Amino acid sequence: MKKISKLFISAGLLAMAATGCTDLDVDITSQYTEYPDSEIAIEAKMANVYYAFRGALGRRYNEAVSFSSDEFTGISFDGDYYNSGENSHPTLHMLTPDDPTIGWYGDLTSGITNCNKAILEFGGEDEPLAAPALTMRAFYTFILMDCYGATPILDHLAEEDEVIARSPRPEVAAFIEADLLKALPNLSQESNSVTYGKPNYWMAKALLAKLYLNWGVYSCEDVTTYTPSTANPKLNDCIAICDEIMASGLFDLSDSYREKFWPENGAHIKDFIYAMPYDRITAQGMTYARFRTWRQMNSLDVSMYGFKLSASVGGNFAVNPEMVDLLSLPGDERNQSIVGGPIYYFDSNRNLTTDPVIYEGQQLVFTKEITLKAGSVPEEINTGKDVNGWSQGYKSVKWFPTYDDYVNGRNQSNDVPIFRYADIILTKAEAILRGGSATNGDTPASLLNQIRSYVHAPQFEGEPTLDDILDERGREFFDENWRRNDLIRFGKFEDDWGLKHVINPAAKTELFRRIFPIPTGVMNTNTNWSQNAGY
Repeated sequence: MKKISKLFISAGLLAMAATGCTDLDVDITSQYTEYPDSEIAIEAKMANVYYAFRGALGRRYNEAVSFSSDEFTGISFDGDYYNSGENSHPTLHMLTPDDPTIGWYGDLTSGITNCNKAILEFGGEDEPLAAPALTMRAFYTFILMDCYGATPILDHLAEEDEVIARSPRPEVAAFIEADLLKALPNLSQESNSVTYGKPNYWMAKALLAKLYLNWGVYSCEDVTTYTPSTANPKLNDCIAICDEIMASGLFDLSDSYREKFWPENGAHIKDFIYAMPYDRITAQGMTYARFRTWRQMNSLDVSMYGFKLSASVGGNFAVNPEMVDLLSLPGDERNQSIVGGPIYYFDSNRNLTTDPVIYEGQQLVFTKEITLKAGSVPEEINTGKDVNGWSQGYKSVKWFPTYDDYVNGRNQSNDVPIFRYADIILTKAEAILRGGSATNGDTPASLLNQIRSYVHAPQFEGEPTLDDILDERGREFFDENWRRNDLIRFGKFEDDWGLKHVINPAAKTELFRRIFPIPTGVMNTNTNWSQNAGY
């Protein structure tokens, strides 16, 4: 028999979004809630819980974390793709509260509200059915804390006129940990097509490992006080989680590196612990190739991908020369994530041919260095609106598109991994190097070489340093949204790369930019909040 409980809840105002979804009011006053007793009923109630991050991950979050790292420079072409600095501002560490690249705050607070509704409908946090919603609440809160610093602890549906406060990062980290530890016993330990893209035991463990690895960062209430020597008491806890995932036998590195990111990827990829599913028709929002493809590629009868592009592309994601240098180990399959120099066509198997891509009678050549148009405003990162300007910087081809993507709004079917088994391996190596206890005979060198082996890169000789681990993470997780997080943890976020310090020397010392500003719309709604220091 289904349980029926009467809830007397006055849930009110929490309008925190800057764009799109701006109203998070919930009205569930004195209603009967029926707890579901079938998988279909549960899935129906969870439909608004699992995928609140899909839109942001598919574009704006990706832009914010990618441009602010050493992976990409956001270039413009005599005004095209400048858009009041939406790409150049994160690139130059000059973000403002009005930049659209950080305007997705409300997507996640809406997701948290939906989590809290589900938790109530399933009977509360201690009920087994509530565990997936509890896990997603922790995940959305983690993303907000990582990007925006102090974050509201939204553990209930707000009463009408309730004043919502932001909590310091250390308190938020402890809240996330508590949610995950409470959820874990009630999460599925299966990893298959049924659990794919949803919060299961292993997703929660991977999130907990990520939280623990960054514990030193998150334990600093003031982001400017963090250094790589900041104490991290969670390293052995992190290693224990890595050991558990590695011992599960559910994940491995057997898949080809390039194929893991192709549009045919999915639940069969053994490296994926948790991924965001996309489909060009039924689960839209993933548009990475649109902005990484050379600006005029749709003007060719056949694009470099081997098929005609039926819609325009941006070409505004230029790979930084430092990342090109990183992706250069002999024989390393990961090098094929980018293309540069003389450009050739891909064949039907997505392998490069020796057939040159010709534009206006000349073979296309992408430059490694990024050169601005003479006389242009430096802060616009304007390379010019011609073949030379469009060709500044290598391009990422990691997220290979298909013909059908471009007849469906340039939406792709490439699922985006968030937690991978390869990350667990390198996380353990890093945690040991930071002072954690080695286990199971693993060493940083042996762990790093597991990664090198499957991508056919040379084995690492000697004992790696933390800088070696950071470099390996740069190769392995290039264009996967983690590089900003890594650079901050390693104390490298203020380092020189690309054109950042040439145009904005202040970026060397503005440590407050380790977190983003709170979007203006969110600040206007929550008038009791103070903007992040420095903004």
